Amino acid sequence: MKYRTLGRTGIKVSPYCLGAMMFGAIGNPDHDDSVRIIHRALDAGINFIDTADAYSRGESEEIVGKALKGRRDTVVLATKAHLPMGEDPNQQGNSRRWLVRALEDSLRRLGTDHVDLFQIHRPAPDTDVEETLSALTDLMRAGKVRAIGSSTFPASEIVEAQWVAERRGLARFRTEQPPYSILDRGIEREVLPVCERYGMGTLVWSPLAGGMLTGRYRKGRPTDSHRAGYGFAHMTDERRLDAVERLIPLADKARIPLTHLAMAFAVAHPGVTSAIIGPRTMAHLDDLLAGAGTTLTDDILDEIDAIVPPGTDAGPLDTAHRPPALQHPALRRRPAPDRPAA
Repeated sequence: MKYRTLGRTGIKVSPYCLGAMMFGAIGNPDHDDSVRIIHRALDAGINFIDTADAYSRGESEEIVGKALKGRRDTVVLATKAHLPMGEDPNQQGNSRRWLVRALEDSLRRLGTDHVDLFQIHRPAPDTDVEETLSALTDLMRAGKVRAIGSSTFPASEIVEAQWVAERRGLARFRTEQPPYSILDRGIEREVLPVCERYGMGTLVWSPLAGGMLTGRYRKGRPTDSHRAGYGFAHMTDERRLDAVERLIPLADKARIPLTHLAMAFAVAHPGVTSAIIGPRTMAHLDDLLAGAGTTLTDDILDEIDAIVPPGTDAGPLDTAHRPPALQHPALRRRPAPDRPAA
């Protein structure tokens, strides 16, 4: 496997990153089987693992920790914090108060004294980015974190974080983790160019578009009830289904399985460092590993562009993963003018 440099950190990572979201109650609750999947990925040359505290409420990190016993030094380990980890309103977000505790909890579950990449899982409009970067800088100086990154940040907030880091002499985000696939190309418009401008590495999530680019979800066929009930409304989006119906014959003509076509597309963009795969079973992993050497010709890429134009999305990926709608009235409409006294 040919390794790539993660932004300008000097850290070398595989073009496929093993995502651990499916390890634990949300996907595969069998710890031993999940450990075997992780070991299979490592043996195949994947040296990059991404998890988060919120994945099965810490269970994913515990499984990854078990799998890395005796192998920690050869793995680039990434985790994330921000999403709720309890009923307490302060057990979430991007405050110093929470991030320091969240990292300590993650390190305990992972069975390590440091992570190579600590990411902020989502923006927090109620928290000054300087507060967040200051806390992360101190965690790096304490030796508990090697590099820091963001996840699913809009381009404007990525730029703001870079400016704040430079003005205040703080550590800066070295990576961004955005959604990206043939069906979700919106980041090509601003996010990827901004990341390239600031020398940030990108590890893109959902390169199979939440499962739509596996070929399992077709127009006119019943949708998997488990997936549909977990907030995957995009599975029934007509625009996405139409695009899939056009991609399947393209993959057949090229004699490339649809999953391999999708993964090769994701890692072909010059602004993408690594694409996150999220296998739930060994069979899922083996299928993706079999296509690791796939490359796409310019003709195939042009045909993909004709189906989903660059910089556009074929319908929304999943509203659960998008920034929330604006709630404060002042952010979406002008205040009513003062009425004269009666």
